[in-house]
Amino acid sequence: MGVLREARPMTLPSNDGQTTTSPLKPLQSILARRDILKIGSLGIAASALPFAQSQLVASDIASTTSEVDSVVLLWMAGGVTHLESFDPKPEAPEQIRGTLDPIATAIPGIAFGEVMPGLARLANELAILRSYSHDSNDHFLSQGFALSGRRVNLSQITTEPNVGAIVSYLKGSRSGLPGYIAIPGTTRPGPPPHNLFVGGWLGGQYGPFAVGGQPDEPDFTVPFARDETPVEIVNEDLRPPALALRPDLTSIRLSRRDSLRKQLDQRLLSLEQSNPRLSMDNHYQHAFHLLGSPSIRSSFNLSEESDVVRESYGRTKIGSRCLLARRLVEADARFVMVDYGYDPDYGNLWDNHAVPVQRQPHISEIAKKSYHLAGVDRACSALIRDLKERGRLDRTLVVFLTEFGRTPTINANGGRDHWGPAGSLFFAGGGIQGGQVIGNTDKHASYPTGRGYSPADVAATIYAKLGIPDDTILYDRQKRPVPLLPEGDAISELTS
Repeated sequence: MGVLREARPMTLPSNDGQTTTSPLKPLQSILARRDILKIGSLGIAASALPFAQSQLVASDIASTTSEVDSVVLLWMAGGVTHLESFDPKPEAPEQIRGTLDPIATAIPGIAFGEVMPGLARLANELAILRSYSHDSNDHFLSQGFALSGRRVNLSQITTEPNVGAIVSYLKGSRSGLPGYIAIPGTTRPGPPPHNLFVGGWLGGQYGPFAVGGQPDEPDFTVPFARDETPVEIVNEDLRPPALALRPDLTSIRLSRRDSLRKQLDQRLLSLEQSNPRLSMDNHYQHAFHLLGSPSIRSSFNLSEESDVVRESYGRTKIGSRCLLARRLVEADARFVMVDYGYDPDYGNLWDNHAVPVQRQPHISEIAKKSYHLAGVDRACSALIRDLKERGRLDRTLVVFLTEFGRTPTINANGGRDHWGPAGSLFFAGGGIQGGQVIGNTDKHASYPTGRGYSPADVAATIYAKLGIPDDTILYDRQKRPVPLLPEGDAISELTS
C-alpha cells in the first residue's frame, strides 16, 4: 500500500521554512502493496470524497471500542544498544558481548544485561521484540521512520506525521487533555537540531503538546561540555510554563481572552481560503482548557507524589518523565510520548560511539549510569509496576522504541556504532500476552534469524491495538487521500 497521491512533484516545507520538491509514487505502485480487494470498495470510494469525509472517518474511529485507552511511547532517540540490554550474547567473544554479565529474567531461559534487573523481574509483563530490523543506519531517516511508521527521505523527515499525531487526529483528545502529549518534547537530533515531533501533512495542530524543559541544545555531538562528570540525579521540573496561571488572571478574564482570540481567528480564517483551519488552533484551545481546569493542571504536578514513589522511579530525568506519563494516563491522556535521548547534560546519550569528543566511558560502563540503561530500567519498570498496581496496565499499551540497535562489535574506542539490521524493543500492557520473546538474532546479535519487524510493523501494531483499521484513508491539507500506512503489518503475537 502506498501514498494515494498524484504522480507529480509535491512542494513540501523543509526544516528551515523553505520549500523542497519531493517525488511521489505513481498510482500503480501504490496498489501493489495492499491490493484493491484488501482496501475494499469503501476505502477506494472514500478517496474520491471531499475533505469533510475524512472528518467523518475520524469521528467513526474515535467512537469505536478498542483494547487500549492510552498509549505510552517510551521514545529513546539515538539508538539503544541491544546487547547490553535485552539481547545479551554471553557466549560471544568479549569484543562483542562486552564485560557485563547476563542475568536471569522471569521468562525461563531468557537473559537480560545485568543493568536491567527491574525489567528482568517484570519480564512476564513484557513482550520482547528481539528482531527489530530495517535498512538504514542514519539517525534522521531512522528516527523519521520510527516516529511515523513511514520510510522517509531527508526532505520528508518533518513532513510525515508522527504516529501520535495520527492517533490524535483519528481518536481525538479525552478528558480535556491534548490527544498527543510529549514529555518534554524539546529534544532535537542534530547538528543542526531538528524538530521531529510533528503533525506533518495533517497540520501543525496535530503535533504534540510539548511539556517543555531546558532550551534546545544546538549541538549534541559534544556532551558533558559543562562538566567532565555529568550529574546523574536531577530534579526536573516538568510543569508546562504555559500552564502557570498568573495570580491576577481569573477564570473570568481567561474566558474573555479566549473569546477575543476566537473573534480574531474568525477574521483570519476569512483570509485563509486555502486552509480551512489554523494549524495552531487546537493548541490554543488546549492551553485555555488546561489553564481553566485545576484538576488537569494538577496532573502535571509531580510535587504531589510521595517521596517513596519518586524514589521508586529514580530522581532522574527519565524517572520524572515516566512518573509524569503515569499521572497523565491516570488523567485519561490518549497518547503520551516520553522523550529521552538528546540532552543538554548528557548529549546524545544513546549514540555511544565513544569517540574522544564525546568523552563517554566504555559501553559496558556507561550502561551502569543512572542516566543510561540502569536508570531507564528503574524508571520503566516502576512505570509498568505502578500502572499494574493502579489497575491501568490492561488498558494502557506501553511501547519501548528506538530507531536502531548498535553494532555487534565494540569499536576501538570502547563504543558501538549505528546498526539498523538488529535491535530490541519491548511492549507491555494493552492486553498483550506478556512473558514472550518475539524473534531472535544470530550468535552475535547481528541479524534476525527469522523475520525482522520494522518501524512500520510497530506503528501498525499500535494502530491495531487502538482499533484503527489498517485500510483507513486520511487526507492531507491539500485534501489528497493518504493511506494510514504505506507498508507494515501488526505483529500477530501482540494482536491475536
